[in-house]
Amino acid sequence: MKYFFLLLPAMVLVCAGHAQTTRDEMAADPHKTGGVYYAYPSVSADNTPAPKGFRPFHISHYGRHGSRYLIADSDYTRVSALLHMADSLGALGDRGVELMGRLDSLMLETAGRGGGLSPLGRRQHHDIAARMYANYPEVFNDRAAISARSTLVPRCILSMASFCESLKERNPRLAIEMESSNRYMPYICYSTPESDLFNAPDGWWEEVYRKFVKSHTNPDRLVSSVFSGARFVKRYVKPEDFMWGIYWLASDAQNTECRISFYDFFTSDELFDLWQCFNSVFYARHANFGPSGGVHMQNVAPLLRNIIETADAAIGSKETSAALRFGHDGNVVPLTSLMHLHGCDAVIDEPEDFYKGWCDWKVTPMAANIQLIFFRNPKKPETILVKILHNERETSVPVDTDIWPYYDWNDLKAYFNSVMKQGS
Repeated sequence: MKYFFLLLPAMVLVCAGHAQTTRDEMAADPHKTGGVYYAYPSVSADNTPAPKGFRPFHISHYGRHGSRYLIADSDYTRVSALLHMADSLGALGDRGVELMGRLDSLMLETAGRGGGLSPLGRRQHHDIAARMYANYPEVFNDRAAISARSTLVPRCILSMASFCESLKERNPRLAIEMESSNRYMPYICYSTPESDLFNAPDGWWEEVYRKFVKSHTNPDRLVSSVFSGARFVKRYVKPEDFMWGIYWLASDAQNTECRISFYDFFTSDELFDLWQCFNSVFYARHANFGPSGGVHMQNVAPLLRNIIETADAAIGSKETSAALRFGHDGNVVPLTSLMHLHGCDAVIDEPEDFYKGWCDWKVTPMAANIQLIFFRNPKKPETILVKILHNERETSVPVDTDIWPYYDWNDLKAYFNSVMKQGS
């Protein structure tokens, strides 16, 4: 077999390229400090031509829901109520008044929509589907067998609907079987008891994280720039909570239609420090965190098995097909780790080093997606080729091939089965 494993010690592995990030990079575009709130970047999907005679016949896809509002209305109202109280008591400075006005304007759009898919989120999936169709039109012929499955969460269901609507716009004769039910949850959004135990509130990681957040949250400058009354701050403001509340507003505003920014209330160092905390949550709880022993990646073993089984069924069929799945960032992260996609599988021990080898906004921005495109050649029926796209960019896995970005399916499947068996 033409595959090999990257055996990694339980130490810091600083990956080159894709996952690395720097303060300068994020200072140049503060939207990236939003982490998993980073709106899906504009892309032109990669499409290296397949070897001569090979044509696409099956697409296997897993996508995160598109851009959404903050998870609850209280994420907006809690900050707003504090600012309005301060204003009524004459304890709000000029910058505070400006902050209150921007938040009031933003809430005209967000009110009652906590956790909901935003219009931008719908457009993201509409456009991803359009590019998929444009690059692989052969897959979406009139007889194509297309299934679409989502978790039970409305933002995932609406993402699925927008994606499928886009495909139907391009070929109204497509028959797409859409469903959201508990039937598919055991593979589309699952976590093992071992992973849940590691992530429990009383686990040791939570104490490590608490101390890391405390050392990286420095709210005094921000608080003093917003409030003018020291007595009000002493009585009513929890400085760390307030700083994080504004950070969430800043991070998610890019996913709305309002085009309101809150980044100017922070320094670039403050944003980078807060982002490091956010990044550490997703890495330690969902990725290949060294001390976790790879438990999170087993969350998506059922999903990877479904990808393999669905692909093998497609290979045995005479018709073209696509399997579309819609879930969450907490599913995308371990799947990229288990598959060992380039820049997604770093093994790192210490929170101070996480950002050097793993970056949440590169792995799973809003509408993040993984696509496996399958090709066959009628003159070579024994050979099935596959290429993998991560956020519509051709990516690599540690499997030997001399025709990258294409891999022999037998080699790729053997590798995936091996990593599932090993647990990492």
